[in-house]
Order: sequence, then C-alpha cells, then structure tokens
Amino acid sequence: MYRPEEPEVNFEQILERVKNVFKRFRLSGGGGIGAIAVVVVIVGAFVVWLATGFYTVQPGEEAALRRLGAFNDIQGPGLHWFWPTPIGSRDVVQVDEVRRLEIGVRGGTPVLLESLMITGDADESGLPGEAPNIVDVQLLVQFDIKDLESFLYKSIDPAGATIVDATETALRQVVGSRPIDDVLTDGKEDIQAETKLALQGLMDDYSTGINIREVKLLNVFAPEQVKDAFDDVVRAQEDKARIINLADAYKEDILPRSRGQAAALEQGAEAFKQEKIASAEGQAARFLSILAEYEKAPLVTRQRLYLEAMEEIMPGITKYVVSEETGGGLLQFLPLTEQTSVLPAESGLNQP
Repeated sequence: MYRPEEPEVNFEQILERVKNVFKRFRLSGGGGIGAIAVVVVIVGAFVVWLATGFYTVQPGEEAALRRLGAFNDIQGPGLHWFWPTPIGSRDVVQVDEVRRLEIGVRGGTPVLLESLMITGDADESGLPGEAPNIVDVQLLVQFDIKDLESFLYKSIDPAGATIVDATETALRQVVGSRPIDDVLTDGKEDIQAETKLALQGLMDDYSTGINIREVKLLNVFAPEQVKDAFDDVVRAQEDKARIINLADAYKEDILPRSRGQAAALEQGAEAFKQEKIASAEGQAARFLSILAEYEKAPLVTRQRLYLEAMEEIMPGITKYVVSEETGGGLLQFLPLTEQTSVLPAESGLNQP
C-alpha cells in the first residue's frame, strides 16, 4: 500500500561510535588533537544525518510528512528534503493506483459462500417488508486515494475492513429499498450508480480519503429454492424487451415511409391543383379572346367555330364546303377520277 522511508544511516550507531572514539582518546591521552578529531567526527556524523533527509517521490506518488509524530505536510513528485529520523518521518504512497475490492469473487472466480445475501422488496413506506426476497450478490469496487492525510491518519484500515463494511452497508441500503427484480433484470445500472453515491458518502463521513471510481455488480443469484421462478421472470423481462425493440424497429421503418408517401401525395395534389388552375385560367382567357372577336363579327366567328368543331369531330375525312348561292345535288361531289382532288372552278365548290 505504501512504503515508509527508512534512514540510510542509523543515528544511534553513529552516536555509539562517537562514544567509543571519546573513550579511546581518554584512555590514550590524545589531548587537543584528540578533541579536534572528536569534533570533526561529530560534525561529519551530523552532516551524514542531514543528508539522510533527502528523498524522492515518483510520479503518481505522494509523501506524507510527520515531524515529532504530528502530521506536517504533503509533498508531490520530485526530490525533497525533510528532517530525518528521529525528528521526522515520511510515508510515500501510490495515490493514483486503482485498487480493487472484490466481494464474493476471488481472482474472477465466484465464491458463493462469500457473496452478500441481501433482502429486497420494501413496503410502501420504503422499509424492508415482512417477507422480503433474498438474493446473493457478488460485486467489484474500484477506488483510489484522493486525500492522503485522511487515508493514513484519520481512519483505521480504510482500504480494508472499513471499505468492506461500508460497501456492504451501501449495497444493502440500495437493494433493500427497491423491488428485488431490479437487481436481477434491467435495474442493475441504476443500482450500481446509487450504490456508488452511497458508498462515497460513507467514505467521506468516515474521513477515509478514498475516492470511489466504480461499483459493478458481477453476479446476482437467486436462492436455489426459487431460482427457477426467478429465471422465468428474467426470461419474461428479456422477451418483453426484445418485443419492444422489434416494435420500435417496425415503427422506425413504417413511419418514415408513411411520411414520405404522405409528402409525395401532398406534392402531387398541389401540382394537380396548380395544373387545373392554369388550365382553367388559360381556357377562360381563350374564351374571353374569342368573345371579343365574336362581338366584332358574330357571323364570321360563328362560322369559324363551326368549322373548327367539325374538323375536331371528324378528323381524317375529306370535307367540302358548299356555298349557299351555288346549290346543286350530290352529283357534284362524286370523284370522276382517282387523281381528282380539286373540283372545277366553275362548279362553285371550295375544298379546304
């Protein structure tokens, strides 16, 4: 979890050696030279002792510093110096490491005996019912450290027994207040989110300095006595979801096509409307122009209209216009030869 920094030089051993040097000089009578040597040794030992205060914090780590047993400061990555032992001490911890807590699972293998047995199906007031259902839950919690001071000095075993007990409490609280079918079917995502919030609240209340990154339900088991019934419920829920998805897919397929057909019909109707309006306006304008000409020469216009109508009624037929002044019988219209296409001028007949 963390690595306490031990001094490279044992200060007590240095003092013991200094005492031995004093004893030797006292026995040998070294005099002034011996005193100087003792001072040099003491100064050297003091320098070495100060040098043991240098330490390095790696990326992703933090160092918690204590002076005379009391918390002093937090240092980040880099080379630092702090009072060596026995005045100061430091604990270097990997704070960004994602730690795992597995309940009911060991190395990815479910352990039913270690699973959480949780009751569900609360009553209308949100309290556990008189005959609640029971379910076995296996889960995974991932967390890291957000406050090193609290993690080390304000709680007891925060990454051990404390988080285990808090996780069980949070999960029981969330699952116990919801229908038991939620944790077995489609309510797992909501339960995981609510459990994470509840667990983080407990960690903050206990001043553990832990940040909950994820709570994931791994396996949820119904008791063996009612396992078949629960499996039927799960299958029914899955069938319901599948049918809903099929209906949604059918709706998404039909609605766009229906909207497209409706838009095409509307556009076609609008085009037909504009066509009829334009045609009616054209016919009205034509009629008005003919009326104006008719009012100028009614007889001529009447005759022209008559001829145009006959041409339209009997297309592809040779037609003759007989002047009222000439008169005559039908013999005038008999073709005398096959090449005859125009009657003699003296007949008084005009061929269009």
